[in-house]
Amino acid sequence: MSSTTVTLDVPTPAGQVWQLIGGFGSLPDWLPYITESRLGEGGRVRTLTNEDGGVIVERLESFDESAHSYVYSIARAPFPVTGYRSTLKVVDLGADGSRVEWSGTFTPDGVTDAEATALFEGIYRDGLAALEKTLDV
Repeated sequence: MSSTTVTLDVPTPAGQVWQLIGGFGSLPDWLPYITESRLGEGGRVRTLTNEDGGVIVERLESFDESAHSYVYSIARAPFPVTGYRSTLKVVDLGADGSRVEWSGTFTPDGVTDAEATALFEGIYRDGLAALEKTLDV
């Protein structure tokens, strides 16, 4: 099993960041390459459409409002991995703002550990760069 984590520190209060990214269906609000998010099964499954028309289906595994975090898994996606689980979390840094942590674990399928890790590091890094731009910090 492989894993990776990417973080972003911003001068924005944790509650404000969580307000933007904490909704399981909120990816299109801050991630430009996700153009649509449809929720199903009472909000526990999201069907995402990317700018190329690709579809990713993810399941909410746990949600903790007070800890500003949620965990999700991939049910269907064009990624060369199995057993994918990811956590998106906002940590309060007090007067310094907050830290956004995006991490994942997965088993590469048909690619090397390094290739799978690089793929998700890139996705997380690009996603957090988009979040930073959305926050306009």
